[in-house]
Amino acid sequence: MAMIHVNRGATSLGVFSEEQIREGLRTGRFASSDIGWREGMANWQPLSQFAEFAGVASDAPPLQTGTTVPAEAAAAPRSGLPWEHRQDRGFFNAFVETLMLVLTKPGEAFLMMRREGGLGEPLIYALIGGCVGAVVSFLFSLGLHSIGLFSDRQNALVAMAGMGIGSVAFIILLPLLVVIGLFIGSAIVHLCLMIVGGANQPFETTFRVLAFSQGSTGPLQMIPICGGLISGVWALICNCIGLARAHDTDTGRAVLAVFLPLIVCCGGGLLVAFMFGALGAWSASHH
Repeated sequence: MAMIHVNRGATSLGVFSEEQIREGLRTGRFASSDIGWREGMANWQPLSQFAEFAGVASDAPPLQTGTTVPAEAAAAPRSGLPWEHRQDRGFFNAFVETLMLVLTKPGEAFLMMRREGGLGEPLIYALIGGCVGAVVSFLFSLGLHSIGLFSDRQNALVAMAGMGIGSVAFIILLPLLVVIGLFIGSAIVHLCLMIVGGANQPFETTFRVLAFSQGSTGPLQMIPICGGLISGVWALICNCIGLARAHDTDTGRAVLAVFLPLIVCCGGGLLVAFMFGALGAWSASHH
């Protein structure tokens, strides 16, 4: 079910489900003159003109025909993801709602995401999702080793002793690795986005996209065996869609910006391998 953005004039009231708005109209939380927008609509319109809310009582009078919607409201809505309203929704609910929205409807999610507002909120979200997924995946792998899978049963105890020490270090260093990786990755992607001409917003916007993508796809690592692969692939998809929506650029530029570092690394690796191969062949021919 598509979520509906609700504004009162130029002030955003948030993003709500149909049932929440219907109940809000009954209780007076919303007025029929409040304007709404959801994905697929060309323009904002008063709640009184939504077929879903026909006949729902509201004391406030609807907008008169011909009333002009403020320019701020007519622009693409950026009311924020549920995580950015966690004070109202609750910490756990806001996290789960954001995770599900990014995973299942990334296009809608990144149209909602605020382009600016600080790095702290998305960074915390990325840390929670990324660390939880990585730790659970690591512990699952540790459990498989403990019963002798993917290793010789004869050496299982020795392997477990070494992994026990390594697991402590991994868990301690993981948040730092997530933060460093997120900042470096965002800087590289934003640079690539500038190179391909798709950076229409500041670095902060790119960082927020990657942070919400990582925080949402990180828990997918908990899927046994292939969770890491699924998480990585879906993160790339979310990054491409998110950058296109947040930077108001075409999807092709966003995809190129995301894959350009991989192309450069692979191309550089092949070039180095070719040079060493050629050097080896040249040396062999002179002996």
